Amino acid sequence: MGLLSVGTPLPWTEVAKHVEHVREHGVEQLIATYNKYKDRKGDCLKWGDEVEYMVVKLDQTRNEAKLTLRQDEILDALIEAKKRGELKKLNVSFHQEYGRYMLEATPDAPYTGEFSDLVKVEKNMEVRRETARKYMQDQEYPLTITVYPLMGVGKFAEPYEPPSGNTARSFFLPDNIINTHARFPTLTANIRSRRGSKVAINVPLYKDKDTPWPFHDPTIPWDRDVYPEDANAREYAAKDNHIYMDAMGFGMGCCCVQLTFQATDIQEATYLYDQLNPLAPIMLALSAAAPIYRGYLSDQDVRWNVISAAVDDRTPAERGLAEPDYKNPTTNDNSSPVIPKSRYHSTDSYLDNNEILLKNQEFYNDLPLVINKKVEKRIAEAGLPPMLVKHFSHLYIRDPLVIFEELLDQDDSVSTDHFENIQSTNWQTLRFKPPPNDDIGWRVEFRSMDAQITDFENAAFSVFIVLVTRVILSYQLTNYLPMSLIDANMEFAHKRDAVRTEKFWIRTNVMTQTPESDPGIKQLTLNEIINGSPEFIGFVPLVRQYLATMNADMGILCELDDYLTLVSKRASGELQSAASWIREFVDKHPDYKHDSVISEKINYDLLDTIEKITQGEWSLAPNMLPKKK
Repeated sequence: MGLLSVGTPLPWTEVAKHVEHVREHGVEQLIATYNKYKDRKGDCLKWGDEVEYMVVKLDQTRNEAKLTLRQDEILDALIEAKKRGELKKLNVSFHQEYGRYMLEATPDAPYTGEFSDLVKVEKNMEVRRETARKYMQDQEYPLTITVYPLMGVGKFAEPYEPPSGNTARSFFLPDNIINTHARFPTLTANIRSRRGSKVAINVPLYKDKDTPWPFHDPTIPWDRDVYPEDANAREYAAKDNHIYMDAMGFGMGCCCVQLTFQATDIQEATYLYDQLNPLAPIMLALSAAAPIYRGYLSDQDVRWNVISAAVDDRTPAERGLAEPDYKNPTTNDNSSPVIPKSRYHSTDSYLDNNEILLKNQEFYNDLPLVINKKVEKRIAEAGLPPMLVKHFSHLYIRDPLVIFEELLDQDDSVSTDHFENIQSTNWQTLRFKPPPNDDIGWRVEFRSMDAQITDFENAAFSVFIVLVTRVILSYQLTNYLPMSLIDANMEFAHKRDAVRTEKFWIRTNVMTQTPESDPGIKQLTLNEIINGSPEFIGFVPLVRQYLATMNADMGILCELDDYLTLVSKRASGELQSAASWIREFVDKHPDYKHDSVISEKINYDLLDTIEKITQGEWSLAPNMLPKKK
């Protein structure tokens, strides 16, 4: 979860005084890093995944499920176990996340490009889950669910506190769900303070046959008057026929799976970043696992726009709702006072010096790109490539959100804290990552996927993306689409059952080698994009074609084919997405009244079933998972 520095965090009123200092020195740190590593070459492929978990207590005697806020105790126990050498041979590592009910786990050492490493991923994920479980209490389970169904409903977490804390000022979420590390409550409060109101998340409500319509949410405490922001909901923030949420925890409290790839050099990293970009919304739709928010069935299946709204720190002027304040240095230095997107959103430009891109810039990089003019001038003078100048000067339209007093003054030739302060709080579908030190190269992070219920699924999606990167690099694929069409695909990916009902823009002529070639941009179903059609070869057939040319062990190839088959059948609709399976579970539950409301009993039974599936009872979800291996 980004940069975890130690020190005294400043409130927004103080942060605002130092934003230019952090921005200016962040730019100098970027330049120093670029100059140090721009000629670095020959790094081998290394990659790793990050899986996030929610710690859920399932009380079988009461048929009751709750989030348990024991992240600190569990992580402390894992750290002590590591010191004693108990984790040494397991290749697992555990980290903090935003919610006190969350854990993040990664392989302790990255994987290589060897095929033998690809079939270690699922087992490593299993070991991570088993290891975390070992240091939990009875009835506590690490579940890879994207959203907790009753987040913000009643006494959904223990220990319970009423939702009246000063940090989030939420109607629904108490402050005690937030990680106790100073960065997290400060980030929460400073987003709210900079924005000038609470964040406003509105997810369309699923209209079932007995859902009251129009829907005016009776669970919102409309008349609460504890904080000035309490007026937000009744004045404008809460929309009818929507699920309203008002705190960062509703977004950053979601779980996902992310992958990071080390490239051989900066050129390969920018190329890989560009070619993975069009796949981000495709994989978001394919991994859909989030149909329920704050106790209601929603009319969308993925988490992305919820997190986007949950950390949207833009002021009214930056959202185009008020006159700009040109006395503000950020507003004055930005090329436009209006910023079209939250700092958690899809990417806005390609990065590579690819001839196809460079000769068709206006066609592919077709989004209006707001940039910080001062930053653009400085890094252009420093000699960064024009595409990276645009990229970083665009990231630097944002203010730093958390500043530690003790870390204001740094040696820009050594430290990258000020650079990472802004870099790591631009949460886009992909992240381009300069080397942090001599041991690590130029990297690309793929960030769009929802978390899946089982380790098999999470491994399958992870390995699929790894194999796609190998295909991209081996065949020198050209996946370029106009950036505006990637944004359109992100919208399509949010639709309920998008896998089966939506069509997505895709470039069908991926073997293009010249700028003049017809890209063959068409709208196809996910089945056609993943499995192929007369118009497009499909990514699974491309991967299988690539594997057929590799001299790999037959047992390994068979295991990899299990993963490809899952991806293929999810895309074709033969197997349900997690989101569709959850909807079906709710719809068939005897306690469901077809009013879009998730009861505590439904919540418990759903999570109890998910835990059983996690432990291998795949027969409980025969339409979501293949027959047990």
